[in-house]
Amino acid sequence: MKNLLLAFACFIICSLVSAQTGTEQNNEPYRPKFHFTPKAHWMNDPNGLVFHNGVYHMFYQYYPEGRVWGPMHWGHATSKDLINWEEQKIALSPDSLGYIFSGSAVFDEFNTCGLGKNHKAPLVAIFTQHNNEGEKAGLNNFQNQCMAYSNDEGKTWTKYARNPVLKNPGIKDFRDPKVLWYPLGKKWVMALATGDHVTFYSSRDLKNWSKESEFGQSNGAHGGVWECPDLFPIDYNGKQVWVLLVSFNPGAPNGGSTTQYFIGDFDGKEFKPSDTETRIMDYGPDHYAGVTFSNTGHRRILIGWMSNWQYAQVVPTDPWRSAMTIPRELDLKDVDGKLYLTSNPIAELSGRMKEPKQIGSVNVKKEYDLSPKIDFRSATFSLQLADAEAKDFSIVLDNEVGDEMVIGYDKKSNQYYIDRSKSGKIDFETGFGKRSFAPRLASGLINLTLIADMASVELFADGGLTEMTGIFFPRQPVTKIWLKSTDGVKIKDVVYRRME
Repeated sequence: MKNLLLAFACFIICSLVSAQTGTEQNNEPYRPKFHFTPKAHWMNDPNGLVFHNGVYHMFYQYYPEGRVWGPMHWGHATSKDLINWEEQKIALSPDSLGYIFSGSAVFDEFNTCGLGKNHKAPLVAIFTQHNNEGEKAGLNNFQNQCMAYSNDEGKTWTKYARNPVLKNPGIKDFRDPKVLWYPLGKKWVMALATGDHVTFYSSRDLKNWSKESEFGQSNGAHGGVWECPDLFPIDYNGKQVWVLLVSFNPGAPNGGSTTQYFIGDFDGKEFKPSDTETRIMDYGPDHYAGVTFSNTGHRRILIGWMSNWQYAQVVPTDPWRSAMTIPRELDLKDVDGKLYLTSNPIAELSGRMKEPKQIGSVNVKKEYDLSPKIDFRSATFSLQLADAEAKDFSIVLDNEVGDEMVIGYDKKSNQYYIDRSKSGKIDFETGFGKRSFAPRLASGLINLTLIADMASVELFADGGLTEMTGIFFPRQPVTKIWLKSTDGVKIKDVVYRRME
């Protein structure tokens, strides 16, 4: 069989520190170095992602009194580069209307809500308030949509005096509003999770909402309740294509929670999918509730929650629980006449790397130890494989006590995988230590990007057509990286780049 020319580009951005010192590293061995985590306590869904006056604002579900889910607040962090985040004071706290559940934030450029001051447009947050007492009483209208606004660049927030702005018509799961400006209709559009589908609403002023349409009763995966929808356009070959993200839990292909997406068209009232295929955004076990930033122009940047509801509340981290994914830039790619969403690390991350170091060609005969070539104090490098057959291969991160986190490609099934069955601490939940699979959508040349940071890996394959995210908890720091292939693989070139 004639050899296939494979270009296997693998960027591994690591803070897998083998010679770490200091109290923080000793006490918090799983604290990531370049993923956002709160200093302490529980965090889940990213909320209210908005870019305004040079600052990225990320709000998130937060419980400031414990490491498990509790009465939800909106935590708040800001960044100027999407890499370095500064934790701010809590933005929104529960009140008589209930907990502060997920939602979105927008820059109301034209002050349509009339709540701006001194001729300046406000930032506006639209979010769900969850009345816990109403839920306990067995009511079906305990979730309603409310509004808050800020006239000081997001530093402080005032809840709208006439909340809620959208009352529940009697739907048990009625939450997670994602709002965008629809310029053709000069109106705001809200995508809202309503049970096992999405309902679209519109408004001229962010305060009065009218129902437009529903989508999803007969589309997509329905293994669990739908959550955290996000509707947005992407320019593709001069045409505007609409994407609808919807997370669901449980029922993910690899267990627990995940995010699906639909490709289609939106006319300001209805979303019409281009086909009936169910597409999964990230097949790894640990990517959920991902939503995109508003007000970023033509860039579509997403951040997700890097965990899974199946075990999120029992993972062995202290004094915090959960991290966010790295920011990812979204685009579209045609595969055999169908469009798919692609996701890749933001360009800003590459800007934080040192100049590449050429290591040269490598022949993998069963296994090859890359460790002597890698600086574990802060490793950032690329691996390029060329002039090789499409055979099974894996990248193995291990340590002195035999823990192994394995990321690879299985030729027979034509799938990528993450295997954490021997990755360290796995006994806190019965389904954690297993192998997760993702189908390969592309053909021909293979390209991979792998991001690793202390206790997580993020795999981007074939230009971002397939992605997988997984957390893991080694008993000791990772000290080696192996390339393995049963049949052997010749690597044309290995390039290493270190994180600044």
